[in-house]
Amino acid sequence: MYDALVIGGGIMGCTTALHLARGGMRVAVIERRGLCMEASGVNAGTLSLQIKRKELMPYALKGWELWKTASDWLGDGVGFHQLGGLTLAFTDDEAELLENKMRERAEAGAPIEFVHRDRAREIEPGLSNHPVLASFCPLDGYAQSNEIGRAYRAALIGAGVQVFERSTVSSIEKIGANFAVTFGGNTKQARRLTLAGGAWLGRLGALLGVELPVEYRVNQVSVTERIRPILRTIIGVVSDPLSTKEGPALGTSLVGTLTLKQSSNGTVLIGGGWQGIGDLDRGGYQIRPEYLIGNLRQAHYAIPALADARVARTWCGVEGHVPDFMPLAGPIPGVENAFVVGCCRGGFTIGPYLGRILAQRILGQEPEMPLFDPGRFAPAPLVDSVGAGRP
Repeated sequence: MYDALVIGGGIMGCTTALHLARGGMRVAVIERRGLCMEASGVNAGTLSLQIKRKELMPYALKGWELWKTASDWLGDGVGFHQLGGLTLAFTDDEAELLENKMRERAEAGAPIEFVHRDRAREIEPGLSNHPVLASFCPLDGYAQSNEIGRAYRAALIGAGVQVFERSTVSSIEKIGANFAVTFGGNTKQARRLTLAGGAWLGRLGALLGVELPVEYRVNQVSVTERIRPILRTIIGVVSDPLSTKEGPALGTSLVGTLTLKQSSNGTVLIGGGWQGIGDLDRGGYQIRPEYLIGNLRQAHYAIPALADARVARTWCGVEGHVPDFMPLAGPIPGVENAFVVGCCRGGFTIGPYLGRILAQRILGQEPEMPLFDPGRFAPAPLVDSVGAGRP
């Protein structure tokens, strides 16, 4: 019998489990693939305060600090780099949008300043002549997303957490006051349950008998071969990624979102939420060539030296979200001792902090900052018998 079972081994699930174990609980993590192999491990790893919503800025600042000090609490620095970041506007309309967005985020606590083209090119000499305005945040940087699964596994095992990888959950049953979770022919029981399955949270919620309105996007990311140093900073462009469901439009080659940075090994990572094709139930992802081309053209428009680089690989990662694009983090209404965490845009930055404050709540402590009530969508039991011991 465990004190807590966590279903989902991404950043949020692993952080929750780690702090529960360090708080004295007997904990297990169940993960359908490997730790941090889904959205947590295949994203661009960008730690940018300029792409966080103003409502989430206090959480983003806390999350950024956790990544900076990861060697202290996680036992591994996971390649944290603080480079500073520029967000670019190429037209007067974009400049107005940039001013409005970044002013709100600065008021929410992010150290963001506006810089004109000449100053932006002093900060980033590789920048093209196209931007008319930019914003700069000295805290922007990145961590190596492909390293965090290894780091979390070592930390969890060191804290006594039992990790079940490549284990797909097939049923969740409430037996009296306890939960029974079946996966891969095994059934484990626990007094508490946390759902942390990212884009799969809706499906996990249904197994428990609750409705969580989770949708998903399939983001494309590319990496170049190793090239000479051409970037000092993190580069982005101003956009409204929530304006369309499918992602960037293709009216011109420059419309859309962008994240761009060069790692210490010389490779350049190019992303920004351009959408691929995927299906959670059937599995498998497919690149959209026209979106790949649009993303690369946009990156080249910002940094001309990318003309010398060849793309080595492009891949997809699935990202879950709910209708208001805010996180889920807190007790599941109607199911005692069941919790959920996930669906946070910018979850790579904010995820460690959400996991920590949810663990505080589960441990009976007062969280440092407010959680994000899943009950705002009124998720009600799908059947009346959940509390009576049947799924």
